[in-house]
Amino acid sequence: MHTPQESATTFRAPLTDRLGRTVRDLRLSVTDRCNLRCVYCMPAEGMPWLPKDHLLTYEELARLARVCVECGVTGIRLTGGEPTVRADLPVLVRLLADLAPGLDLALTTNGLKLPEMAVPLREAGLRRLNVSLDTLQRDRFHRLARRDRLDDVLRGLAAARDAGYAPIKVNAVLMRGHNDDEIVPLARWARDEGFELRFIEWMPLDFERRWDLSQLVPSDEVLARLGEAFALEPELDDDPSAPARTFRYRDGAGRVGVIASVTRPFCGTCDRIRLTADGQVRTCLFATTEYDIRQVLRSDASDDAVEALLRSAVLRKAPGHLIAQPGFVQPERGMSAIGG
Repeated sequence: MHTPQESATTFRAPLTDRLGRTVRDLRLSVTDRCNLRCVYCMPAEGMPWLPKDHLLTYEELARLARVCVECGVTGIRLTGGEPTVRADLPVLVRLLADLAPGLDLALTTNGLKLPEMAVPLREAGLRRLNVSLDTLQRDRFHRLARRDRLDDVLRGLAAARDAGYAPIKVNAVLMRGHNDDEIVPLARWARDEGFELRFIEWMPLDFERRWDLSQLVPSDEVLARLGEAFALEPELDDDPSAPARTFRYRDGAGRVGVIASVTRPFCGTCDRIRLTADGQVRTCLFATTEYDIRQVLRSDASDDAVEALLRSAVLRKAPGHLIAQPGFVQPERGMSAIGG
């Protein structure tokens, strides 16, 4: 039996692909379930949830993460579905936080459960939060998320701030004709509240395959509209492997960013791999091939075997995702089943 701390001082060669990109960031999905039903992600009803015994246990997730850390991974982000709906999430956070001092441990959430979970998660070792919020209008939130929960998200953000998370990033997915008129209002609200807003281009990862390029709001348009309302200057020290291009408000009131996955893909500097909640390694959100690490973890295989599968997957990482180009094939799984 292999425990998460089996070889805490082991050092392994970095996970590097054939194009020289080295994995530094691991996205761990802990569940495919969610307490919202956002139109750009899920259908209103009838989601085929994963059987419970298909989900990796916290010990299995921590073991996989430990091997990745031994291979040079410095950041882990917990995703879903909605990760906070999985029971006892602080237990996993503690297991991960104990893997290495200074590990950049983050969580992407819709914020609904933060009023009761922000403090326990922080005490367990969570360092950063990204909270999804696509609109400030209650009726529109209800239409987009199919749940009347805007007030709960705002309470969650307040709880996160009270718990001491800083900075708190807010992610907004834009869809033309749905919420693109809120670019400036969202930015102004985030400035006033002290949050870092990230506008995200809508990607073809919805289960219903309703993605339409005509509804995409390109990041250049977002920046142009922000520039009409605020004086911005680009951050000069942006991490080239980070998905966001960030800009500082010249009056010192924080930062805003855009994630242009479709119109300005950052595949050439991507340093991420992903693990689905049912234990499938993916080298890209849009990968059409998965690598079954669950079978390895549950076969009493050695950590070297875990590393070997990871290394084999990374070596096969494609140059890019080719969204909106001829030949692009949308993954069979949607975002909530892959892990955001």
